[in-house]
Amino acid sequence: MTETAGLPTFGALVIGDELLSGRRQDRHIPAVIERLNARGLRLGWASIIGDDPLLITDTLGRSMLEGDVVFCFGGIGATPDDLTRQCAAQAAGVPIERHPGALAEIEAQFGEQAWPHRVLMADLPVGAELIPNDFNRVPGFHLRQHFFMPGFPQMAHPMLDWILAGPLAELANPEHVELTLMLHDTTESQLLELMQETTARWPQLKLFSLPIIKGEGRRIELGLKGPRSLAEPAIAELEQALTARGVNCTRLDQSDLKPDAPGGPYEPGKR
Repeated sequence: MTETAGLPTFGALVIGDELLSGRRQDRHIPAVIERLNARGLRLGWASIIGDDPLLITDTLGRSMLEGDVVFCFGGIGATPDDLTRQCAAQAAGVPIERHPGALAEIEAQFGEQAWPHRVLMADLPVGAELIPNDFNRVPGFHLRQHFFMPGFPQMAHPMLDWILAGPLAELANPEHVELTLMLHDTTESQLLELMQETTARWPQLKLFSLPIIKGEGRRIELGLKGPRSLAEPAIAELEQALTARGVNCTRLDQSDLKPDAPGGPYEPGKR
């Protein structure tokens, strides 16, 4: 299922018990959202799961079957709780083998210290292609539109940039926009009828309503997202209807829209 015809559904999968226990906090999902939004693309789903091989394999198997493009973070190291490489192979129905290119990178970085343990990170699903890692030359890999990166943000996020500039460079939707109005001193219940009328009149667009409960006064971010050719006249019509109802509203620029920051510092976990 895709939000825009011709584009795949994009997913983000973050793997690691440390995220579910609260020992670490995720920075990968916001990084994916930011980069996709800049290309006019939208994240369709995101999941954080633990180091459970059955769950990892099942999640990857379902998204591979659906044909999603999935950015996966964590679990590609060499310790016993790093299970992602093996689970990816099982989900794809292929064996694991030592990838000569990955082995060469690891040996070039670590020399004799690559053996006998670090070389395990070169054991990848058959058919996998490498994602370069400029931080320490231990590569990630991609297979069936699934892109596997380490859990360290300082490694993974440059790799994510490489993916979007390389294998996924042709995927973009510059005509997709999100146009937002800031409404003051009103409530959603007072506007439900107008929202319903708008969605009925513009079925190709998605309406969103986000009440803001912090600070003083009642405020709502009300907007539309979809093709610019439809969203621009629709938001102008919506703004006019709100003004006619006596609602104080202002148009927001994209630079005014800042997502909530993740709480607390992030301490990188395992690969």
